[in-house]
Formats: sequence, C-alpha cells, structure tokens
Amino acid sequence: MSYYFHPGAEAEHFETIAFFESRQLGLGAANLSELEALMVNVVYAPHRCRIERKPNIRCASLKRFPFKVIFRDVEGVVQVLTISHKRRRPDYWLDRL
Repeated sequence: MSYYFHPGAEAEHFETIAFFESRQLGLGAANLSELEALMVNVVYAPHRCRIERKPNIRCASLKRFPFKVIFRDVEGVVQVLTISHKRRRPDYWLDRL
C-alpha cells in the first residue's frame, strides 16, 4: 500500500516544514522524518488508527509535534486529507471529502 496527499494537505505540509525550519535549523527535517516514520505504520495497517469521522476517516498523531494526520483508505491507497494542529481549527479540512 502507498499514500498520497490531497493538494491542500501537501501545501500545508510544506508550509509547516518551512515554519519549523525557520524557527530552528533542523526542526523542519525532524518534523518530516517523524511524519515519514508515522506514515510507514499508517500504510502498513491503517485500520489500527482511530476513527476520526465515520465511516472511514482516521487519524494518527505525531509524538514530538502537536499535529495529527487525518486520512482515509481509498481503494487500498491512503489519502492524507490534512496534517492538522491538534488544537487549532479542528474541522477546516471537511471540504476535502
């Protein structure tokens, strides 16, 4: 199985990496590395992640950073809908469904 980003999620993802990197050298790379490690687990077993919205929207949290990956399984491929902050604008991504 593999994954791909919704275009809006991909743009946000790059902005987040750039923001962290601007705050501290290497922090953006650390964010990217943690996300990639998380996505390996998500792709391997998406059904293990908790359901965010029924019927098939799930989420997985990053450990070091206050973000969660919201995704769905679309015909055997994980579609990342957003990588959102855990406490800001909780449902802004719903128009991506």
